[in-house]
Amino acid sequence: MNPSAIKGKKVTVIGGARSGLAVARLLASEGAEVFLTEKGAASDGLEAALDEADIAYEFGGHTRRALEADFFAISPGVPSTVNIVQQAGQLGLKVYSEIEVASWFCRAPIVAITGSNGKTTTTSLAGHLFRQAGRNTIVAGNIGYPFADYVRDTSPEDVVVLEVSSFQLDHIDTFRPRVSVLLNITPDHLDRYDYDFNKYAQSKFRVFENQQEDDVLVYNYDDKLVRDYVTYVTGRRTLRVLGISQQEEPVEGGFLRDDALVLRINQQEEFLMQADKLALRGRHNLYNSLAAAVAARVMEVRSDVVRESLTSFEGVPHRLELVREVEGVRYVNDSKATNVNAVWYALESFNEPVVLIAGGRDKGNDYASLKPLIRRKVRAVIALGESADKVMHELGSVAGQQVEAESMEDAIRIAHLVAEPGDVVLLSPACASFDMFENYEDRGDTFKRLVRSL
Repeated sequence: MNPSAIKGKKVTVIGGARSGLAVARLLASEGAEVFLTEKGAASDGLEAALDEADIAYEFGGHTRRALEADFFAISPGVPSTVNIVQQAGQLGLKVYSEIEVASWFCRAPIVAITGSNGKTTTTSLAGHLFRQAGRNTIVAGNIGYPFADYVRDTSPEDVVVLEVSSFQLDHIDTFRPRVSVLLNITPDHLDRYDYDFNKYAQSKFRVFENQQEDDVLVYNYDDKLVRDYVTYVTGRRTLRVLGISQQEEPVEGGFLRDDALVLRINQQEEFLMQADKLALRGRHNLYNSLAAAVAARVMEVRSDVVRESLTSFEGVPHRLELVREVEGVRYVNDSKATNVNAVWYALESFNEPVVLIAGGRDKGNDYASLKPLIRRKVRAVIALGESADKVMHELGSVAGQQVEAESMEDAIRIAHLVAEPGDVVLLSPACASFDMFENYEDRGDTFKRLVRSL
């Protein structure tokens, strides 16, 4: 869609959360006739914000009025299977995601980062690298800041770093990053994809479907599914690809050699730094650091800036976040670990005995991959939320102890009793938060508040 063609268009925005409001305001500011439809009640301040922007709206369900549109814009929290979206498709109406719409107005190069795990950390880290290099940098997307709120401020000299989810990629059309980063693909959100892993993977692969020969894809060479698909695609179209690996040395990209990060870009190889100098611990963060470093070097950030940035980065909230130490026990908030693979990476990061708090709203989890780590590292599993019975059965039976908690407060009380000096109490749920909390941030903030009150 050409931005100049927006004026006078009738647009229905589905969903009134942050992304929906942002894209509605963006389109209205460009002269579109916008109507926002939300199945639930209005959140605090939403009606006032819509009135101020002269945007019509409805709450409590979707009526036929919503179908009176030239195209739809959809919030990532709205499943593609809802009736109003299906009706739009039957009428031949285009349905665009918020990042797709925002990209029409973006004048800066985009670095788009996706993957089942690590995308928030990598996005934040890449933003840190670009800012340390003196670039005016916008960090937005699934990380919590709608792209549409910032896109009109961009210039060609800026850089936009986007965390991109599969839900946002489901409804792109022309979205084209200058650099795309694909970290990994493991089962997640299968409840949104008919419990079909291939459908979920195909959604992730869309991050680079519109890239051209002068664009770059940075991908996890060690993820066989990702590597095989990239090989398939590059056999059929021209695309510059750079692999990141801890096991091999890709022709071009970033890799480990003798516990050091090495980059090989434009046929030039350079030692970057020793892995033990990285600010972020854990094997998974080696991939995140390599991905951010390669993306930054492709965008002409100097090696010395990359090196300093990788040593100074402080991490992101709710991702292996140390809250405090109490009586020799460290309490770590990993509330953002909403799938099994994220918990695997979290457990892999610790050598100390772990008291694991897990559970929430299950998304079709298969816990088999966690069992060896649970058996080796976890002193006790404290199960919480809707999936407590499943967590107790699948993981608790493998650990030294298993206890079901009625609330987060109860879970922390139990953990305080069970943990011994030198242990780590780890909130790493492997599940969504919506059974008990507004979102994973609310869950993590509750954990932190309760731990600080010990």
